[in-house]
Amino acid sequence: DNAKTSDPNLILEIRAGAGGEESALFAAKLALMYQRYAAIRGWSSTLLSESKTELGGYKEATFEVSGRDAYSALRYESGVHRIQRVPATEKLGRVHTSTASIAIIPLRPTTSFAINPADIEVTFSRSGGAGGQNVNKVETAVRVLHKPTGMVVRCTSERSQSRNRDKAFMILSNKLAEIHESTLIGDVATERRQQIGTADRSEKIRTYNITQDRVTDHRLKESWHNLDRIFEGELESIIVALQTRMVKSESMQSIAKV
Repeated sequence: DNAKTSDPNLILEIRAGAGGEESALFAAKLALMYQRYAAIRGWSSTLLSESKTELGGYKEATFEVSGRDAYSALRYESGVHRIQRVPATEKLGRVHTSTASIAIIPLRPTTSFAINPADIEVTFSRSGGAGGQNVNKVETAVRVLHKPTGMVVRCTSERSQSRNRDKAFMILSNKLAEIHESTLIGDVATERRQQIGTADRSEKIRTYNITQDRVTDHRLKESWHNLDRIFEGELESIIVALQTRMVKSESMQSIAKV
């Protein structure tokens, strides 16, 4: 059907929350889980920017995911994800709780949201990381700050500065359009908190409990076992259950409005 074939690409943002290094390691684990799920579905996932910790965790990372039905499948992943496990460094065997937050933003090539150039601050830097010697010679990485909201978009995935700049502006305008459309009351901070969450331990949509080998989605009040396979990207049963529930509740809400 039309809605599905015209499904937009999406931006997947992952941020470490409460729990220090454990949280950053969890964010990296989630990133890998979604990349594997994308591969299983035949989608492409491109890393746009990342900020890593010394142990290889993610302070934050942004991916672009494209493929048939990608946004329809992943749109309900937004929110705070929580992990309960015994860290490798824990001497007494205590279970620690840490969080990471996910935001899913539809990526449309053109949006109706006009950005005032005076509201933007663009800085360039060298793209670090793997990629051979050419990577560090030119300042291709782009950071765009939207001053009124404090929103920052980084892009390092393209080889040229201008293409990274264009991609960063497209992402920013989509994020601002999403906020504008979903609130229309101008309270950007509230919407941003709803999407990204405050990453507080209590504000959770899903808990991954390692010691009990169980993931629970709190919106569905359902649990699944075999976490290793879920972290390998076998998310389909959770995604389908969520889609079914959310589509049903959205149609109920639209009927109630009428």
